[in-house]
Amino acid sequence: MEISQPPALKPGVLRVIPLGGLGEIGRNMSVFELDEKILIVDCGVLFPEETQPGVDLILPDLGYLEDKLDRIIGMVLTHGHEDHIGGVPYLLRMRSDIPIMGSQLTLALIESKLKEHRINPFTHTVKEGMREQVGPFNLEFLAVNHSIPDSLAVVIRSAAGSILATGDFKMDQLPLDGRVTDLRGFARIGEEGLDLFMVDSTNADVPGFTPLEREIGPVIESVIAKTRGKVVVASFASHVHRVQQVIDAAIANGRKVVFVGRSMVKNMGIASELGYLNVPSDAVVELNESERIPDNQLVFMSTGSQGEPMAVLSRIANSDHRISIGERDTVLLASSLIPGNENAVYRVIDGLTKLGANVVHKGNAKVHVSGHSAAGELLYCYNILRPRNVLPIHGEYRHLTANAKLAIQTGVNPEQVLIAEDGAVIDLVDSVARIVGRVPCDMLYVDGKTVGKITEEDLRDRMILAAEGFISIFAVVDKQTGRVVEGPEIRARAYAEEDHVFDDIVPAIERALADAANDGVRDSYQLQQVIRKTVGSWVAKAHRRKPMIIPIVVYSSRPA
Repeated sequence: MEISQPPALKPGVLRVIPLGGLGEIGRNMSVFELDEKILIVDCGVLFPEETQPGVDLILPDLGYLEDKLDRIIGMVLTHGHEDHIGGVPYLLRMRSDIPIMGSQLTLALIESKLKEHRINPFTHTVKEGMREQVGPFNLEFLAVNHSIPDSLAVVIRSAAGSILATGDFKMDQLPLDGRVTDLRGFARIGEEGLDLFMVDSTNADVPGFTPLEREIGPVIESVIAKTRGKVVVASFASHVHRVQQVIDAAIANGRKVVFVGRSMVKNMGIASELGYLNVPSDAVVELNESERIPDNQLVFMSTGSQGEPMAVLSRIANSDHRISIGERDTVLLASSLIPGNENAVYRVIDGLTKLGANVVHKGNAKVHVSGHSAAGELLYCYNILRPRNVLPIHGEYRHLTANAKLAIQTGVNPEQVLIAEDGAVIDLVDSVARIVGRVPCDMLYVDGKTVGKITEEDLRDRMILAAEGFISIFAVVDKQTGRVVEGPEIRARAYAEEDHVFDDIVPAIERALADAANDGVRDSYQLQQVIRKTVGSWVAKAHRRKPMIIPIVVYSSRPA
């Protein structure tokens, strides 16, 4: 989508700008503007892929809000997953007193995270059935079922129209906590008339219905029962329901549970304290205590199900953790693959298999179900709500497109089904939603302590360094004559070639510099470009490589 400047926002017009989550699985964030007031729903992170080396996290592009911070009147967090709350600390660095609304568990998780950033937030706990007036927005919260407890959808009502943003949801009719998606509430909203439906698209291309969570428990228990040694279960550190199933299965098999991984220990502590996780006092032991307990009496509940390099499971696979794996042991990956993580996960599976472990995962056993609605569930929602306009959110482009097709099949006007990208500016006027422009919306990279300073060009350079290596050429040139008085000296790193292979190119560099000098070239930058071109052409022909080439030309301070 080309960037076109949107028109000035007119009074009484409701503007929606997704700053993340469209065309990707992660960094979900939407901005709602009306009469100079801004409401934000979610502010998550995206985790980097292999083509983004050195990057820790990817944020929504917060640049749009930099000059509008005083207009933000509140932020709603739909649930406690990182792709919906992980970016909050970085937004609050810009303005720390933005009011945050969310459920009890969601706020407990974000408050714990913000404490690490030394931010004391202003929070307000809400729950299903509640209504809140926030500036020109009247908010109603509805219960939705997801893979983390206490998830909420939010209805945003205003004089300009009504919007239902689902967050992440599915329609498990027999959820482990008994908290179903509020279809009665959906039906009531449909009867009122819904102007815009912003709906989770993650599983829109999956036919049928998402299987029940409770079908997973017996499978986990069977896997544990058949294992002669220790069991390591890897899952998302926020999947409270899955952890509860593992605890129940461990107890049924006479085993103790050990939480491993900083985020797992922290999140399960919060969930247990708030009553979302039922953990008998004698069921859990610390990692240090586990060393004195036989392997066949232990289940380790760990992080690392997505192959994260520094997470517990990757370190176990690399024999770089206190937990060792052998032939009697089982590793169970109780999660689905997030797109982009496939290679990392399969590397971990291969590493564990080499160590002799029996690795059980979604590909060979029913050990996980998704937290997102499949096509059949979405069709029910469309038929219940009968929205006038639809904006598929939360998904890669194929997911958004599949979701759009479902909406059209149920009778939504195709012209009112918007397939948008991050940064799209959508105005809701007289119950009609239209894309009226786009604001700049790039990836915002977190690299160590820096935010937003790493560019796409930097990442390309890192990829070149990783794949092709690095060659530096140093030469001292007489400024008066242009003659090389020292060097050129060539060094290579990560090139898999000895330095002496460059002896053949040295005369060519000297000739190229001499020719440039004869043409009157004395500028050091131009001379460096001459060296880069000469070395680059030779390396490409002689070695079929395209390394990063860094020429350095300095002028001699000695008389010629």
